[in-house]
Amino acid sequence: MRIDHPVLPGLRMQSADGGRLVLTQGERPVLFARQRATHHGVHYARTGAYVSPIAPLKAATARDFAAFAVPGSEAWRERWAAYAEAELRGAVCGPLHSGDWNLGPMTPRRFVDRNWPKLLAHDPDRGHLTWFGYGDPDEDARDLLPLRALSGPGAARVKAYRRQYREGVLPPVLLWWISGLHSPVLLDGHDRLVAALAEGGRPPVLLLSRAVDASWVAWCAAGPVEEYERRTAAAAGPLASVRVAAESRRLADTLRAIERTPEITRAWPVAGGAAAWERAAAAHVPGWGPDPLP
Repeated sequence: MRIDHPVLPGLRMQSADGGRLVLTQGERPVLFARQRATHHGVHYARTGAYVSPIAPLKAATARDFAAFAVPGSEAWRERWAAYAEAELRGAVCGPLHSGDWNLGPMTPRRFVDRNWPKLLAHDPDRGHLTWFGYGDPDEDARDLLPLRALSGPGAARVKAYRRQYREGVLPPVLLWWISGLHSPVLLDGHDRLVAALAEGGRPPVLLLSRAVDASWVAWCAAGPVEEYERRTAAAAGPLASVRVAAESRRLADTLRAIERTPEITRAWPVAGGAAAWERAAAAHVPGWGPDPLP
């Protein structure tokens, strides 16, 4: 996606010295975070003020999209990505700002399967995300961060989405990659996430991220392309065409992964710096005192 405006988005990251971060929606802070001095993780505190930039989905829309294409298929994902793009472009409180963006399926290897259930068992408003482990509690190893408290599996909206999951028409959840957190946050689909997990499954996922520069893509692609040319040139014998086809698929996957690599998330400076961040944190998440040390 090419976005020409706005210059300052309604949902934006801000930063101050000392690894201090705050996610602001309009004028309301929705998430405070502070990176650990060891760079092994980040402490966070949600304020409860977050509102999804996408209007609530109707059940009829989910079924219309399922009738358009087989749920889970590439065409189905592209249809939902187009829907999300239109919603985000028109959102006053969304994260889009000028520049190039990617919106599409998230690379499966970014998710550790055993981390999914932790979201239902351990999702505190004030917590810690570990990046590399190193003795941190196992429940702190999570692959995404919801921006509001998750509903219970028996909540009314969750029950409706659980029915959609069983019918195979559940819409994807929408994530946004934030490099300062080293984690995607859940932009839209909190109840859909709970519904899929409560049914013992995994939700379909779309990831929003800033797009890397074309020159960087070309530089990273040069090695895999050279290796592809070497391997295909050496293919011989009755299985040569099979080997070339396999190498072509491998190259396509590699190039797609390179192109979809998230760029560093842009952050705006906190007016007033670290002192202003400390005052805002004390006002919006009183009593929260993250320890930046190991």
